[in-house]
Amino acid sequence: MNFTQQDYFQRQTTLSEIGKVGQERLQKAKVLVVGCGGLGSPIAIYLAASGIGNLHLVDFDTVSVSNLHRQVFYKTEDVGKSKAEILASEIKKRTPFTNISFTNKAVDKSNILELISNYDIVVDGTDNLQIKYLINDACVLAKKPLVYGSLYKFDGYVATFNVEGEEGFSCNLRDAFPKIATDIPNCEEAGTMNPIVGIIALMQANEVLKLITKTGKLITNQLLIYNALENSQFKMKLRKNTTINIENIFKNSSYVDASCETQNNELLISASELKMKLNDATIEIISVINNKELQLPFEVHHKKPFISFDINSFTPNFKKQYVIVCNKGITSYTVTTKLKEIHPNLEIFSLVGGIENY
Repeated sequence: MNFTQQDYFQRQTTLSEIGKVGQERLQKAKVLVVGCGGLGSPIAIYLAASGIGNLHLVDFDTVSVSNLHRQVFYKTEDVGKSKAEILASEIKKRTPFTNISFTNKAVDKSNILELISNYDIVVDGTDNLQIKYLINDACVLAKKPLVYGSLYKFDGYVATFNVEGEEGFSCNLRDAFPKIATDIPNCEEAGTMNPIVGIIALMQANEVLKLITKTGKLITNQLLIYNALENSQFKMKLRKNTTINIENIFKNSSYVDASCETQNNELLISASELKMKLNDATIEIISVINNKELQLPFEVHHKKPFISFDINSFTPNFKKQYVIVCNKGITSYTVTTKLKEIHPNLEIFSLVGGIENY
């Protein structure tokens, strides 16, 4: 089927606020979307369908079954395949006027500055706090605008950070939250309904389009907080924190989460080791997975979802050895370290790689 850009974008260019000039700005824009999950996948598709000329996707992860309920552009046959590659392929089918590319590599301190240097706008579609701060700090250093989004249960957060104006650059993530919180679970740990994921993603896409077309009022120097249960929202005003030196923070921070690479081997148990001990009467397995109905490959003695597990009141049996398990081995390690701090003599281990790698 043959059609022109004029045919494709007719409904959008009909808007006097967009018009031909706005559409040309979109076509010339270069946008980077980091994360191709619940937020990143609809962001990318809506931006491409709106006419973004150059779009680059970054995600190291593959599609899992638990993604499908909220990452609706992936199908059951995509499980195990690269998110970035699959999403790029879907975009190519839908949007003939967007140059789409992708990277199957995680962002980290060594590559983030080079990566964002090639793009006009960066969009954060990740669900890892350390990476969110890494992206934020890099955008501040590189003077790139960042469209931010995040989720917590029924709440969603949206802002456009680091936009240059007459009075300098607008607020960034560290003006809202100066330090990285260590006790906030991600979507895997806290759970989420799929509508709010789409709502926040489309708010982010909307910010990108306004930013490029110079239309409307951006969510700058404030943080929009939307609650899905009440269908309510309010904007928290932000002020520049002049005491924060992001250049020094970037220089001295690793931005590494509590992943397998940084875990204490003395607090870990491998899948093969656990399999050998499953029939050991001295072993007690505790699942901290929030989904109590999830079928596990072995019997667990206790199901204590992370979001409701009162670690401080847990009374262990010191005659037992405890193994804490979760989906990926990150939440379980957090619980293991906290219990070990409270009970130094307790024999306790976290399953390396979690259930997904068992």
